[in-house]
Amino acid sequence: MERLLTGTTPPKPLQHAAPRTYLDHAATTAMLPEAIEAVQAGMRRWANPSSPHAEGRAAKAALEAARSQIAAAYGWTGETLFTSGASDSLAIVAARAAAERRIVTAVEHDAVMRWVTPETIVLPVGPDGVLALDALERALGVTTSGAGRAVVTVQWANSETGVRQPIAGIARCVHAQGGLLLVDAAQLPAGADGDVAEHADFVALSAHKRGGPPGIGALLVRDLGTLTPTGGQERGYRPGTENLPAVLGYAAALSVAEPVEDHARLRAMLDDAVRRSGGDVIAGGSPRHPAIGAYRMAGVPSFVQLIDFDASGFAVSAGSACASGSMKPSHVLAAIGLSEAAGREVVRASFGRSTGEDEVRAFIDAWRRIARAKQRFVA
Repeated sequence: MERLLTGTTPPKPLQHAAPRTYLDHAATTAMLPEAIEAVQAGMRRWANPSSPHAEGRAAKAALEAARSQIAAAYGWTGETLFTSGASDSLAIVAARAAAERRIVTAVEHDAVMRWVTPETIVLPVGPDGVLALDALERALGVTTSGAGRAVVTVQWANSETGVRQPIAGIARCVHAQGGLLLVDAAQLPAGADGDVAEHADFVALSAHKRGGPPGIGALLVRDLGTLTPTGGQERGYRPGTENLPAVLGYAAALSVAEPVEDHARLRAMLDDAVRRSGGDVIAGGSPRHPAIGAYRMAGVPSFVQLIDFDASGFAVSAGSACASGSMKPSHVLAAIGLSEAAGREVVRASFGRSTGEDEVRAFIDAWRRIARAKQRFVA
């Protein structure tokens, strides 16, 4: 044994990993310290909020306090139901809204497109990614001519391009025809747009996009009479033991404001640099989420860009997180008129609370370096 040990090569010292920059916050963002602390506190005092004993009543009081905090953060005065996330919230409305028809836009998240049926009206958007209100009015006219009430689903901001929809205008069209409006607001920073709270009938929210824990979200409901109950917890609209620790973490995350104005400045800086470097900013002239940008590097496939960015220490994505690993063309980019080839050359960068100017400038340098290296080989 001594001889064997003597003849072995000593192990190499551990190498420190190069610093990395995370620019995929639209997929998920790191839990805030405040959220982690709140989750831990909830676990330490855990009791079933539906139990009648003192411990259960204390848990229920904490749950209801967090419910009020989350509603207040979004300026919501209706009901707040806890779910497992935005996809769960969207599915609840799709299955149980008091409406006979479903209308969605062609650029909705995969969580919505999964439940599209031949009876669902899918509305096109323009090259700017924005829903045309006259097309919505025509579709609503069809649904009200004896076909029953419609529920219309739109994203507040598209998760791939960042394009924002005119919520107030859409709501006026929907409500004028007696319909209901469901807003997928998973990407909405709390307090960033009062139109959602003022005009939506349903709002789908997700904690892990806002610095809270995964596996928790909310469905904001203006009138519970527009949703079929199932019995059980959450006012009888979502059965199952309430996830108190995660709810507390969500409320704590929303108490920390997001730097929306800083993000808008940084995204404008990135937009300008990409344009100056020969790239395309997808839907760059449209109202967009301050922290989400989609960029085309002509002639360089997205998967090649992702590999090179990752090797350079940058985490970005192609498409939404739910579809980016599938290699299928983006239905969102196709809907705004990009060819399949062009759509396969787009990556998304998205910012979070930890994103600063130095990180964005470093990403710009990497973008230019990769473009120069790869586009040399494009005929």
